[in-house]
Amino acid sequence: MYNLEQLRMFVETVQSGSFSACARRLGKVQSAVSQGIANLEIELNTTLFDRTSRKPSLTAHGERLLPFAQAILRQTYELDSVTSALNLSHETQIKMAVDDALLTVTTSMLNRFATCFPGTLLELYVVSTPDVLNLVHTGRADLGLMFSSSEFPQDVDLCYVGNLPFNGVVSPAHPLAKMDLVTVADLIPHRQLLIRGLDGQELAHCPSISSHIWWGNSFNAVNAMVKEGLGWGYIPTHMAEKYERQGDMVRMTLSFDHKPWRVPIDRVMAKQKAKGPALIWLADAVVNLLDDE
Repeated sequence: MYNLEQLRMFVETVQSGSFSACARRLGKVQSAVSQGIANLEIELNTTLFDRTSRKPSLTAHGERLLPFAQAILRQTYELDSVTSALNLSHETQIKMAVDDALLTVTTSMLNRFATCFPGTLLELYVVSTPDVLNLVHTGRADLGLMFSSSEFPQDVDLCYVGNLPFNGVVSPAHPLAKMDLVTVADLIPHRQLLIRGLDGQELAHCPSISSHIWWGNSFNAVNAMVKEGLGWGYIPTHMAEKYERQGDMVRMTLSFDHKPWRVPIDRVMAKQKAKGPALIWLADAVVNLLDDE
């Protein structure tokens, strides 16, 4: 039966261009590489290299089998990495809940996390802020990132992370989009789109202004309604800028907002929860997430 060392010789010979170059890279004599590949060909019952020229070139069968050999070696590397991580007592799984408006600011952090902790599976819940708090409080998430609550919950640990600016937005076809300056009196007759969680808890820092309100359970739900012209709402500036560039929304100039108002963001964790290396890393990274904002 062929082995991993023979597969490495096969792949390395292709990458380096010759048996001798492969031998140098693997720290072996050329005869060992030549014999190893010959044994692999016997096991596979096929010829991998055409040896009639000065430098070996892949046969058609060799070309077809090369991606499989590379995939086996990559999977072996992943297995070794995960095993090494588990031997360092890294957690096997972490569950993280994030407000959907904050997901885009976490992606580079999650890429670094994947590199540092290859043995740890991440389960990501993308929900509204009230549901983030509930998931952490009930133990269904180890860590959460959310907009600050109007109350200070005593059953979880909070850490202030930073803040994000918000803008009032409407569809380009909405009557409010045609106004140079929008006052509170202008907003009241038009449907306002607000967020509340699945348990009915409203998102703090978003006051009810209009006489007619529709609810969504996430910013993406509100954004979809705004784009369809169903009302106006407040959303984070990075979302508003994106949809404005796409021609889906217009940011209103509000008479009572001299500057975009900013909403604080908290990291939330269960009290007295045991933390392994991966969760400690993630908790620290979340705290520094908005340092450049």
